[in-house]
Amino acid sequence: MTTNPPGAKLILLITTHRVAPGLLSWPAWEALRSAGRVLAADPAHPQLPALAQAGVEVRIVAPGSAPALARLLTEGPAEPAGQDTEPAGQPAGQAGQDADAGPTVWLGSPDGDPGLTDALARLAVEHAGEVPEIEVLPGSYDLPGARLLDLVSVMDRLRSPGGCPWDAEQTHASLVKYLVEEAYELVEAIEEGDRDMLREELGDVLLQVFFHSRIAEEHPTGAFSIDDVAGDIVDKLMYRHPHVFGDAEASGAAEVEASWEALKAAEKSERESVLDGVPPGLPSLAYAAKLVSRVRRAGFTGVPDEPYELPAGLTAESVGRLLLAVAQRAHDAGVDVDAALRASARGYRDAVRAAEGLKPAE
Repeated sequence: MTTNPPGAKLILLITTHRVAPGLLSWPAWEALRSAGRVLAADPAHPQLPALAQAGVEVRIVAPGSAPALARLLTEGPAEPAGQDTEPAGQPAGQAGQDADAGPTVWLGSPDGDPGLTDALARLAVEHAGEVPEIEVLPGSYDLPGARLLDLVSVMDRLRSPGGCPWDAEQTHASLVKYLVEEAYELVEAIEEGDRDMLREELGDVLLQVFFHSRIAEEHPTGAFSIDDVAGDIVDKLMYRHPHVFGDAEASGAAEVEASWEALKAAEKSERESVLDGVPPGLPSLAYAAKLVSRVRRAGFTGVPDEPYELPAGLTAESVGRLLLAVAQRAHDAGVDVDAALRASARGYRDAVRAAEGLKPAE
């Protein structure tokens, strides 16, 4: 191993592909400008154009393996024999860095350079005192929500030519059953208090939103993207929360809810009925509960409540009316009738299993 001069330093500059190229931290730019040499393995590294504009010369190397790369990076300033290097992104008229002027900076590859840190650790142990000081320098950081960009990329890959044939064939209509199933599985995770399941099911529901948005991009006349979806809901949330994003004031949750409903009603002023917009595709009990909720919020009294009694000779019509009466009373009592029925059904399920000598279902 070529002997490194005293104080020699290797900087592993790590960047994220989720931030626009060139948006680097100030310590990262200082390291790049003071470097004796800047090396990278990927000739298509997204940072190269930005570095070239800043006058930073980057030399492309082809180490072939993690151990070979580790040896290259820990050698002295002179390029080791047998390594292919070439300048990349060097503007005309710009001089490269003097190899003795500063540390070696390694521009981390987008794939994270698998095995490099382990190889460097082995060299540090095997050649103690000969390996330069190693510093890992984050040049850019992921912002909250950055992994959503990865989901966009994955969905694009799945839907594009050469991706997944099944994903490519799906439509909004074909995915409806999965959306409903995932929503109910998420409800189950919440009611069971299972944190691991909750995290997984939230991801499954999120996938449905991204999947539908990716399909929507392909519509010939009414295309929209996940950015349009997100932008619309951001605008809606800001408009319906004037006590947060505006000058309005709200003293409590009840006042916030009343304001929300008033603003929502103003948005939907073109509706003819207080029930317009209630999706008839909801499960029957949830549909009845939603209708009752709309009627109550609107203060509509034109139709009397169903009588709450068990009629003789039950028929489909009388059972339906009885369930509607239950939904009306449950709403007035502040009870989620759908959740209440699911809880009772689970209790019934467990009672049956107990009578069978079985443990409660998990």
